[in-house]
Amino acid sequence: MAADVDQTPSGEDQDPSPTPSSRRVRSRFKLLYSLFIVASVPIIGFCIKYYQDTQEAGLKALGADGLFFFSSLDTDHDLYLSPEEFKPIAEKLTGVAPPPEYEEEIPHDPNGETLTLYAKMQPLLMESMTKSKDGFLGVSHSSLGGLRSWKRPAIPSTMLYASQFQVFLPPNGKSAVGDSWWIIPSELNIFTGYLPNNRYHPPAPQGREVLIHSLLSMFHPRPFVKSRFAPQGAVACIRGLSDFYYDIVFRIHAEFQLNDVPNFPFWFTPGQFTGHIVISKDASHVREFHLYVPHDKTLNVDMEWLYGPSETSNMEVDIGYLPQMELGAAGPSTPSVIYDEQGNLIESRGDGGEPIQFVFEDIVWSEKLSAEEASRRLEVTMCHIYRLVKPLVERQQRGSWFTPSCCSGRTLRETVLESSPVLALLNQSFISSWSLVKELEDLQGDEKNLDLSEKARLHLEKYTFPVQMMVVLPNGTVIHHINANNFLDQTSMKPEDGPAVSFSPGFEDPSTSTYIHFLQEGLEKAKLFLES
Repeated sequence: MAADVDQTPSGEDQDPSPTPSSRRVRSRFKLLYSLFIVASVPIIGFCIKYYQDTQEAGLKALGADGLFFFSSLDTDHDLYLSPEEFKPIAEKLTGVAPPPEYEEEIPHDPNGETLTLYAKMQPLLMESMTKSKDGFLGVSHSSLGGLRSWKRPAIPSTMLYASQFQVFLPPNGKSAVGDSWWIIPSELNIFTGYLPNNRYHPPAPQGREVLIHSLLSMFHPRPFVKSRFAPQGAVACIRGLSDFYYDIVFRIHAEFQLNDVPNFPFWFTPGQFTGHIVISKDASHVREFHLYVPHDKTLNVDMEWLYGPSETSNMEVDIGYLPQMELGAAGPSTPSVIYDEQGNLIESRGDGGEPIQFVFEDIVWSEKLSAEEASRRLEVTMCHIYRLVKPLVERQQRGSWFTPSCCSGRTLRETVLESSPVLALLNQSFISSWSLVKELEDLQGDEKNLDLSEKARLHLEKYTFPVQMMVVLPNGTVIHHINANNFLDQTSMKPEDGPAVSFSPGFEDPSTSTYIHFLQEGLEKAKLFLES
């Protein structure tokens, strides 16, 4: 049995033959549509040609190094350096930096609602570290003293005012689902370099940093809200919207200093802190709050420790797995007192008393993003572009052609992955990806997927400690590779030499040029495999 579905409103007559008037309207529409297509083609072509001409003109006038330098400053890619974009150069040339601009501490209502937070933590699994055993590669017990003794949160629970969480609210002009912004902007660029390693105590937090510092202090008494390396800061995105509430997701990059004198500094840097908050638009009420370190990967923490007191002292690095580090609200925020319409006290909570019991209405969201899309927008805001970085098992599903496996993400992210020429080359011929040794070992032993197992074996054959950068064909063949230590030896500068960018006539960014050369060599070697 078959039936046609009638989409015409009931009661309306249908005339299958169009009237002369409707035919004229359709004819005009087709004509306008055709004219639009014809007109849009030269416009698009003009835009492409304009972009190509400006790139060629820039290359001719500045050279490859000069064009890279200009592109690194032209953050909005409008081919024009605004005063704000020129600011790092002015500070570099004059040697005078303006005093930091601290926003005033975010005020809160001491008579408003309060929110009780609980901290949960499981210590780092020492067996997940490569160098966790005393004596291995010179690792001493004192070096890991702060790490070994950190077993539980410093502050298991605390009570904060709901109004303090207004730091998560969007700024003016950001009110739609999908809008993203900086809570704590990054202050790192190619001129500032990175923050020093030989520190024990964080600077006093200012403005929006105060609440973030208070939250992270529940885990450990020495959190650094601004990490030493990029990505630095905190970003947020509106995931859901209702008449009275925002559902806001956020991402924070911060770290802890676990050692104190007389031991040398030990830096504990989770991959990221992430979470979400459901908060009223006037910040008077917080319905939900959750902050945590993601633990869905094999390894999720970077650790670095010095073997001396100065910035130039030798440093050791390792990675490990942290099963749990999270903050959660015991429930929605509640007032300490309730008044009736005449201002008379109805109920109150005394010091240390039980919170007043409420029944909260359900929130009806008018629009909401998926968790994946919200995470992507945070990534775009924090890292400027959404880079395609997939582990081996996901990359296999995409059937990539060439794959340069990156060394430490931080090393490349601060240098070569901020370079327009490098990004253009990667987007044209590569899919960037990463693979952890532990995950490759697990894949190699997977008897249910022999194809992927063989690819993992080929990767491991070329791996040497600590990190190996590779150019790989879709069948797993490693056609070009370089060890991260060799790469850094070729490109690194001593701390006393200053930032990696100079203003000499022979300006050169060694890390960028070396990485481009590495990729180009990989492409040349790939041609031999593809032609044979």
